[in-house]
Amino acid sequence: MNIIVTGGAGFIGSAFIRHLIKHTTHQILNIDKLTYAANLASLDSIKNHHQYLFSQTDITDSKKLTEIFRQFKPDLVIHFAAETHVDRSISAPEVFIQTNIIGTFQLLQVSLDYWKKLNHSAQQTFRFVSISTDEVYGELTNTDKFFHENSIYAPNSPYSASKASADHLVRAWHKTYGLPTLITHSSNNYGPYQYPEKLIPRTILNALFGKPINVYGNGEQIRDWLFIQDHIDALMLIITKGKIGEIYNIGGDNELKNIFVVRKICDILDTLKPEKPNGINHYSELITFVQDRLGHDFRYAIDNSKIKKELGWFPKQNFEVGLQKTIHWYLQQPYRSD
Repeated sequence: MNIIVTGGAGFIGSAFIRHLIKHTTHQILNIDKLTYAANLASLDSIKNHHQYLFSQTDITDSKKLTEIFRQFKPDLVIHFAAETHVDRSISAPEVFIQTNIIGTFQLLQVSLDYWKKLNHSAQQTFRFVSISTDEVYGELTNTDKFFHENSIYAPNSPYSASKASADHLVRAWHKTYGLPTLITHSSNNYGPYQYPEKLIPRTILNALFGKPINVYGNGEQIRDWLFIQDHIDALMLIITKGKIGEIYNIGGDNELKNIFVVRKICDILDTLKPEKPNGINHYSELITFVQDRLGHDFRYAIDNSKIKKELGWFPKQNFEVGLQKTIHWYLQQPYRSD
């Protein structure tokens, strides 16, 4: 099978590619624009592998995409490429509109044109899988409800609005043109190789360098945490067994308050890295509560019963063990305080 992965130098995309190289014989073409959050070093272990190819390409460039499809002849397109950081979307929303909406539109158009020219057998096996987020559903204001695949979209940030728009485009290209698509919504991912602007790596690195660990508002916001390998395992099942036109929610069954996660990281670091900066006694002394983010959603929580029941997927990673694995990895990296 020939697989195009967009955004394959990102956190989730690179994990997916490493998994494919290790466990399959598929040919993989990684298409990535290489924006600030991309990290080709996350693919160092497989960059010279005979199954792997890379193209530095912007997914808004339909001409280049068309040529890539013509030459590579994909059987599967898995679309990770996106701008993802909520804070950046608030301060600079235009790039989110360009990549997440226009980029998805161009990719769909090129995929559709390519798919139409395939023979019947190849059309039947082709898949376009779009990776989205639980944030498209908005927020849950209480603690007894969950997002399910039929939840109403109610995005509250430019980021989540752009991803919701992309979802609607993917659905429309299936309903209108018959393009065989699937959509996934995952909860907050964590694990090795994640870009340091996200909560868990940012907390780890700020603690190690003695910087303030900023926590929005009172830190009571609730997120569901999904270990990266559990997410990849779910995607492999969706690709091979998922039903065309369906949405699958992927949650980690780890609903935790942000302040709990931050304090847990500090506690683990107290044990793993007892030599602390700036003369502090505990890393938790660095926790600093700051003004809450504009439009900050209170709670996300995924009902993942559909993927459990239909595809037999269950999250395997205990959160504290997964967090320790993640911290161990960051402790081994040559990050700098700047």
